[in-house]
Amino acid sequence: MLLADENMACLEPLFAGLAPIHTRPGRAISPDQIDAALLSQVHTLLVRSVTPVNAALIDAMPALRFVGTATIGTDHLDIAALEARGIAWSSAPGCNAEAVGEYLLMALLELAERTGVSLASRTIGLIGLGNTGSAVYRRLMALGLKVLRCDPPKAAAGAPGEWHSLDALIAQCDVISCHVPNQPDTFHLLNDARLRQLKPGCWLVNASRGEVVDNRALIAVKGERPDLRLVMDVWEGEPTPMPELVALCDIATAHIAGYSVEGKIRGTQMLHQALADSGAALPGMTATPALADLLAEPGLGRETLAGPLDEARLRALCCRVYDLTQEDRLFRQAIEQPQGFDARRKANLARREFSALTVRCKDSGEAAMLASLGFDTEE
Repeated sequence: MLLADENMACLEPLFAGLAPIHTRPGRAISPDQIDAALLSQVHTLLVRSVTPVNAALIDAMPALRFVGTATIGTDHLDIAALEARGIAWSSAPGCNAEAVGEYLLMALLELAERTGVSLASRTIGLIGLGNTGSAVYRRLMALGLKVLRCDPPKAAAGAPGEWHSLDALIAQCDVISCHVPNQPDTFHLLNDARLRQLKPGCWLVNASRGEVVDNRALIAVKGERPDLRLVMDVWEGEPTPMPELVALCDIATAHIAGYSVEGKIRGTQMLHQALADSGAALPGMTATPALADLLAEPGLGRETLAGPLDEARLRALCCRVYDLTQEDRLFRQAIEQPQGFDARRKANLARREFSALTVRCKDSGEAAMLASLGFDTEE
C-alpha cells in the first residue's frame, strides 16, 4: 500500500495500478491519527515537510520499504532510523527551485514598488546557493543586479566565483535573502546580534526554514528598527506563527514560496524515479512520464509586452501569473481561523510558474531576458 500526503501531485497518473493509494493531511500522518492496521500495510510513504517521519511512525509501519519526501530539506526525516531498518529514502532536491526563484523576484519587485526604490540601486545578499538560492541568483543576474553570495561549504570546496562571509553580506547588502536548510549550524543563523547589524533600510527575506531566523529576536529588533522591511514565508512554530511577527511583516505567506503546480509535479516525478531505481520498486513500474505529459491544466494564455521592459512592467507580468499581495492579505485573514495556515497552503496548489504565461515581445533582447526569468516568450 502507498500512503501519501493529500497535497501530493499526480499520485494517480504515476502510481495508479501499482498499489492501493491512501491519502491523509500531512500533519495527520502519525500513529496517533491513523489506524494501526492500515499503517501495518504501508510499503511506500510519500510526504512533505509537515510530516515528521520519526521513529514512532517508522516502527508503526513494519512493511515500510521506501520513504520519499517531495521537498529539498530532510530535517523532518529520521534518516538514522530509516537506514537502521534498511528502508530506502529519497528527497526531491530542486523540485521547487523555480517557484522559489519566482517568489523572491515577485517579493523584491513588490517592495521596490512600495518603497519607490529601484532594484538596480540595491545590493542583494544571498545566503545559501543550493538549488533554490541558485534559482534566485540566476534571475537576479539576468536583470543585471548586484548580488553577493555566501555559502561557506561551496567556498571551501573551491566553487567558482566570488564568495563572502555572512558578516560581510550583512555589512554590505541592502537585501538579505536566506536559502539554507534547517540544521544545527543554521539554527538561528540570523540571531539577535546579526539582526541588529542589518544596514539601515535593509530588506530581510526568509523563504528557507523558519528556524534560520530567530523570530523572537526579529520581533524585538523590528520594534526598534521600523526602517527594516520583512518578507517571511517560513516561521518558527509552524503552523502557528507568532502573531506579533506577522503584524510586523511587509509580506507574509504560509510556507508557499516553493508551491506551484509544476514544482509539485516535479517532486512526485522525482520520487517515482527514485522508487523505481531503489530495491523497493513496486511491481509493474515503468519510466517516469515527462512534466508536459502530467500537466493537466492549460496555460495562462498570452500577454503582449506594451512598452519597454522596466520594473513596473515586469511586476505586472509577475502579478498576471501570481498575485503575491493578494496572498499576503488572504494569509493574514486565514491565520485568525483554526487551521488557517494549512488552509492557505492548500489554496496555493493551483499556483502556476512563469512558464505558464506566454509573453509576446517585439524586442529580441527583452524576449531573451523574460525567457531567462522563466517566462514562455514569442516575438
